[in-house]
Amino acid sequence: MSKGINIINETRGKVPLLPFEEMKRKVLGTRYKLNLIFTAAPKIKKLNLIYRNKNQATDILSFPISKKEGEMYICPAEVRHEMKKFKRKYTNFLQFLFIHGLVHLKGYDHGSTMERIEAKFRKQFNV
Repeated sequence: MSKGINIINETRGKVPLLPFEEMKRKVLGTRYKLNLIFTAAPKIKKLNLIYRNKNQATDILSFPISKKEGEMYICPAEVRHEMKKFKRKYTNFLQFLFIHGLVHLKGYDHGSTMERIEAKFRKQFNV
C-alpha cells in the first residue's frame, strides 16, 4: 500500500492516472488507509443491494471500516453513464465522485455542509 491508498482494478479497462493519493491525503489525512476498487457493474450492483437495498448498479459506494480505514468501489461503466447527466468529462467526473466518496468516509452525509466541504476540495483540484 502506497501512502495509505491501495488501488485495485478488477476491470479490463485502465485506471486513469489521477491524483487519487493526494486527494485522499488532503481529505482524510496521511494515516487513513483506503482501498480504492474499480469494479464491474454486476459486483457494484450486488453490493448496492446488500448494503443499500437498491437492486441496481451505481457509480460509487464508500464503506468506512473504522475511523482510520475504509473502502471505496467505483464502477467505470456507471461513471461513463452518469457523467452525461452532469455534463462532465470522464476523468473530471471520476475525480468529482472520488472526492464525494472521501467526504462520506470522513463521516458526512448529504446536505449543505457536505456540499460545502466537497466544493472546497473540488476547487483545490480544479474539479
